[in-house]
Amino acid sequence: MSNAKMEEREHFYSSSSNFSQPTMPATPPGLEAIYSACRRLYPTQPNPLQVTALVKYWLNGPDPLDYISMYSNNGDPERHIPPHWHYISFGLSDLHGDGRVHESSANEGPSGYGFELTFRLKREPGEANPPTWPAALMQSLARYVFQSDNVLCSGDHVSWHTPLDGSESRIQHMLMTEDAQLQPITTPFGSVNFVQIVGVCSEELRASQHWNGPGVIELLRSKSVAGGAWLITDMRRGETIFEIDPQLQERVDQGIEQEGSNLSGVSSRCSWEEPGSNDAQYDDDKENKIHDNKRRGSNDSAGRPHISDHDSEQIKATLKKGLSTSRTNLPFKIEGKEADSHTNRNQSRKESFDSTVSSEGPTELTRTRSLDAVHLKFNLEAGLLLPLALRGRLRHGRHFTFKSVLNDVAITFVSSSVVGSFADEEHPFAAHGMWLQVLLTDDFIDEMINELEELSNPDDTLFPKTYSWPERRLCVTVLPDEM
Repeated sequence: MSNAKMEEREHFYSSSSNFSQPTMPATPPGLEAIYSACRRLYPTQPNPLQVTALVKYWLNGPDPLDYISMYSNNGDPERHIPPHWHYISFGLSDLHGDGRVHESSANEGPSGYGFELTFRLKREPGEANPPTWPAALMQSLARYVFQSDNVLCSGDHVSWHTPLDGSESRIQHMLMTEDAQLQPITTPFGSVNFVQIVGVCSEELRASQHWNGPGVIELLRSKSVAGGAWLITDMRRGETIFEIDPQLQERVDQGIEQEGSNLSGVSSRCSWEEPGSNDAQYDDDKENKIHDNKRRGSNDSAGRPHISDHDSEQIKATLKKGLSTSRTNLPFKIEGKEADSHTNRNQSRKESFDSTVSSEGPTELTRTRSLDAVHLKFNLEAGLLLPLALRGRLRHGRHFTFKSVLNDVAITFVSSSVVGSFADEEHPFAAHGMWLQVLLTDDFIDEMINELEELSNPDDTLFPKTYSWPERRLCVTVLPDEM
């Protein structure tokens, strides 16, 4: 027997002198902790069907998830919860604890990325085995997390723009929430939450963008045919919750009006420029000025909303890293909740879009230029969110950021009541490297809402279209997505 064969054999045997008692390798502790949680939920299914990565990620394989287990769940007929398949991932958290995939961390923090994905798919009558396409979907989301270092959190939404199962279904996007049954656990390598994927229609995604993900999740829970208490995805669902119950749209509209929107930014296609001196729309001198970005730190700022140091540093760090390195090739977009609702996880990782975790900003972005006029350009998908940014964010004294997926550009709109911005009423356009802030006064916000109202129902509008406010020295062009 060759030395290589001997070493392989000895790996699976105990270290006793005669090697007479063969033993199987111990299950990695992180993996065992999740298995234990699954066994408590499914005690009669100790060996569920699994989709396994043929070449593990830590052996240079393409799939970050080592396994996706697929359980049969009988539901709860008394609560109108139908039988379904329950998918659970293994690999976003630290399964091994030896640094092969995730950085080792103390067990009081998150394990790996701090979460695993789950998904509940309604079982079709007579269906004996679970479909495997949800496993491929979960691997795609996991690749996004590993490529971008952005975690997925309850309340996030994913613009997918294609039926999740490759059919002609209306279920083409996803919301994220806590799993209906799996509670957070503590493993030897840290804590793990279970984030459940919920398939939704385009109209439901739009509502979550305009209002917030948790609010729409609760509406889905209220309708058993749209998910019910356990938020089970039915790929055959042909109606949105707003078609099932038109009054739910009124609840969304009231929520936006009363609470504003929790979405504080999106990845998009956008750009900005300072118009040239010969631009007929602007007749004043275009000389850039340097001003102190602490101007707004006066004593009258108490109680105002802030662009926190964390938010500012996160955007600057993202600009330094370059969004193109992590998102340009992704066929979907992930958008998050309000920044303050995220908890502080692993400081070594960049978190969801609106993370509260700060990181070192680019050293070259140390001074702020004020501009006399600006021309903003957005693709149609981003432009259609301008009414939301104005009505759901700035009107409520908040801020909204568009970050380019093509380069390092970012555009942040701020209201007069936001403290900590480097734009102010005297200098409403201020650039910090490629990051532009545009301050809008309350009366200008209302003026823009009226002017851009047609973007809320754009079917009869021809694009490209430019909206101009010469007296405000602001120009906005909305371009077709194909441009």
